[in-house]
Amino acid sequence: MSHPSQFTLLRTRRFLPFFITQLLGAFNDNIFKQSLILAILYKLTIDGDRSIWVNLCALLFILPFFLFSALAGQFGEKFNKDALIRAIKIGEIVIMAVGATGFMFNHLELMLLALFAMGTHSALFGPVKYSIMPQALHEDELVGGNGLVEMGTFLAILAGTIGAGIMMSSTHYAPVVAVAIVGVAVLGYLASRSIPRAAASTPELRLNWNIFSESWATLRLGLGQTPAVSRSIVGNSWFWFVGAIYLTQIPAYAKEWLYGDETVVTLILTVFSVGIALGSMLCEKLSGRKVEIGLVPFGSFGLTVFGLLLWWHSGGFPQNVQANDWLAVLSYGQAWWVLFDILGLGVFGGFYIVPLYALIQSRTAENERARVIAANNILNALFMVVSAIVSILLLSVAKLSIPELFLVVSLLNIAVNTYIFRIVPEFTMRFMIWLLSHSMYRVEHRNLEVIPDEGAALLVCNHVSFVDALLIGGAVRRPIRFVMYYKIYRLPVLNFIFRTAGAIPIAGRHEDIQIYEKAFTRIAQYLKEGELVCIFPEGKLTANGEMNEFRGGVTRILEETPVPVIPLALQGLWGSFFSRDPNKGFFHRIWSRVVLVAGAPVEGPTPARLQEVVGELRGSVR
Repeated sequence: MSHPSQFTLLRTRRFLPFFITQLLGAFNDNIFKQSLILAILYKLTIDGDRSIWVNLCALLFILPFFLFSALAGQFGEKFNKDALIRAIKIGEIVIMAVGATGFMFNHLELMLLALFAMGTHSALFGPVKYSIMPQALHEDELVGGNGLVEMGTFLAILAGTIGAGIMMSSTHYAPVVAVAIVGVAVLGYLASRSIPRAAASTPELRLNWNIFSESWATLRLGLGQTPAVSRSIVGNSWFWFVGAIYLTQIPAYAKEWLYGDETVVTLILTVFSVGIALGSMLCEKLSGRKVEIGLVPFGSFGLTVFGLLLWWHSGGFPQNVQANDWLAVLSYGQAWWVLFDILGLGVFGGFYIVPLYALIQSRTAENERARVIAANNILNALFMVVSAIVSILLLSVAKLSIPELFLVVSLLNIAVNTYIFRIVPEFTMRFMIWLLSHSMYRVEHRNLEVIPDEGAALLVCNHVSFVDALLIGGAVRRPIRFVMYYKIYRLPVLNFIFRTAGAIPIAGRHEDIQIYEKAFTRIAQYLKEGELVCIFPEGKLTANGEMNEFRGGVTRILEETPVPVIPLALQGLWGSFFSRDPNKGFFHRIWSRVVLVAGAPVEGPTPARLQEVVGELRGSVR
């Protein structure tokens, strides 16, 4: 079944006004911040070291995330989100009016005040920005929506940075910048007026105005979530640690290692931003429109590989009397490898960050979501500050070069994500499932929307290969508890996946009565908890491609816990490496098309009736 592209969201009122609002906000942030930095460096009369003022700008912008994120999380739950966004956007207009006045009168202190206020604006906007999306989007749109937002954010950052450079090159830069920042703020407010109503999740929440105690409570709330959510928050913040190091070092890297001018910096930033946008956009396609955290290890792997490649390809550029512009740099073949590495970092960064955001949104209770995202923002800010400290220590104290800093970060990425994946093995499990379903097979899904989005159900399917459970688990959006023969459950490597997924090993009654009875107890428990349980009623793999007789275990399950029964059928697996076809080979039918078909819930689901229905779904394709 074909699905509309994520770009169709841009034609809907429930997403487009919000998308434009957040896009313009990110754009305006960077126009103002970059214009102020350029004014400090090149335009204003300043006594002393200008770099101190530039670093002060970075501090003033990030400080509000520490101070006000906790308040923002409370606001995002207590008040209607659409109204809150409009109030924040009105505040942006006022802030930009102050900043514009500062530019018009070359008043540095006024501009710095506006910068701090814009940081506050962004800190207040962050939690409501990410918590409104699950309310506005369907579950199968969440990854695509996050992909669009991340794409828009990074392209807006790039456009704002470039736009500021263009405006500041003008002789009459002050009125140009002033009109631009106020104008963009007004456009952002106008866009926000079309955001549909998004009700408050916890209107009865009592606000705690003590920013210090509430920040600590918010962090505890975020890091006290389930391991999958809390470690996703850590992974998200780690991404910003890595990203901050790369983005901060790009200007110096371009100057000292590529011997380039400011156009080379712009080129690298453009390639990196385009990479993030591409990775973010590809997430929906690669994840099958569901929250697929299996992409996170894939993204982490790419961040390490391309970071190592960037270190390897750095150096050896000829130094000219004058700095190279971007065209001159591109005349060197090695520069193309550097840009390829930068692009790879961006693409795999998108693979890494988008599923993490979607997981945090989808697995957090609605009445806690804004505060959990606020906790994420506090931790992001902390990690970015730590990244600056680490960079200073490694570059100034340890005397590492910038490429060597990239090497260290790439190796640290292995360590940090190994820790995350060990604590939450679901990431690794989903990655292995995703890899299998996107390498050895081309899996097509039909009619899977009949599987309920919530509540218990029993799935029954024919049993063709050792990887049936993996392919079904990778296709269905909800977690599934599989019942499988205990000897398959104990297979090396696969056992890790099955244990992590909460699979239920079962043996024949006469083979091991304890395993047999324990299996039915766990099945009943899962169903009572509203889970999906999948069984293979044949009780064994097919030896000839045809279905074996369905056994009576399904009858006992439904007698103990009556739930809807959804029939499934796998087509095209017979003859593949993981089947019991005697003529199989590793490369036989590799990348073959496998189809998973679902049918409507079965009335009167006796074993014979279920076998008949599954057989009809499978058809003649083995």
